[in-house]
Amino acid sequence: MNLPPSLKPDSSSTGLDPKVAGLLCYLGGFITGIIFLVIEKNSRFVRLHAVQSIVVSVALIVLNILFGFIPVIGWLLGLLLAPIGFILWIGLMLLTLQGKLNKLPVIGDWSEQQANKF
Repeated sequence: MNLPPSLKPDSSSTGLDPKVAGLLCYLGGFITGIIFLVIEKNSRFVRLHAVQSIVVSVALIVLNILFGFIPVIGWLLGLLLAPIGFILWIGLMLLTLQGKLNKLPVIGDWSEQQANKF
């Protein structure tokens, strides 16, 4: 089994444990992602998870909207997307709480680049 690399989270400017701050980035989807992206000044770990939370949340919302325009098959795909999104959300929060640098394929590297700009 190939586990994601651990990243010793750097201290957060929020006063929270960086692992907890990272988890909170995912808790409220893109809203908490934006909040932590704005208030976090020090922790690369928290900023990465904030950006990744925003991207994942927005992607799931856009897919749901697009699937809504496709008769029958889109509705079925939307039903499939809901549990997949929920499992992804829980998994990302748990891995982040463990201090894992869990960059998702495709969007993970881009999210890291964007997080480094803040």
